[in-house]
Amino acid sequence: MIEVENIVKRFGTLEVLRGVNLRIGQGEIVGIVGPSGAGKTTLLQIVGTLDKPDDGRVLYDGVDVLRLKDKEMAHFRNRNIGFVFQFHQLLPEFTSLENVAIPALIGGEKREDAYARAKELLAFMNLSERMDHKPAQLSGGERQRVAVARALVNRPQVILADEPSGSLDSQNKQELHQLFFRLRDEFGQTFVIVTHDQGLAAQCDRVLHMRDGVIEKPDEVIEPVE
Repeated sequence: MIEVENIVKRFGTLEVLRGVNLRIGQGEIVGIVGPSGAGKTTLLQIVGTLDKPDDGRVLYDGVDVLRLKDKEMAHFRNRNIGFVFQFHQLLPEFTSLENVAIPALIGGEKREDAYARAKELLAFMNLSERMDHKPAQLSGGERQRVAVARALVNRPQVILADEPSGSLDSQNKQELHQLFFRLRDEFGQTFVIVTHDQGLAAQCDRVLHMRDGVIEKPDEVIEPVE
């Protein structure tokens, strides 16, 4: 489903990614681990089309998305990729329901349909009674579940998560990890998760170890689990 070919990324004279290759299959949950500065977040941003490499290709179902024009790429990202960040990045002036509906509205969904889908997802997250609450009125775990619902609202093929449980306590962290696997089972999404959490990594279908801008032992991780 996702193919990353010879990705190189430099910031000035610093080569952050040095020829990364990997393949990720439909419905996989893949963890990316490694020390700070290994290039994990940079790789995730490139896979998510939030950044462009200096060399290499990123293909979704055979289409090189990095060759799309800016508007086409933005549309592809909105429809096909959901993002979950460490610090949820909800808009503080909007309610949970509004935050979840925003990507669907941006994607051109009718307001009625966008809000219906948002309500459905919040109910799935056990947040029906928190729909009208703003982020400041929610717990950390609730905010992150709202962020996951927002990532899912356009029914994307792929969810990219960058340290999604890094700001949560142990209980909320475990609940979020279980949620990812439940979502994969219910909706069939592919998850790519950058994490320092060894417990989460151990539950993933595969774990990619990054160091100094490369994936270690690439011969063991290139082919996706069927």
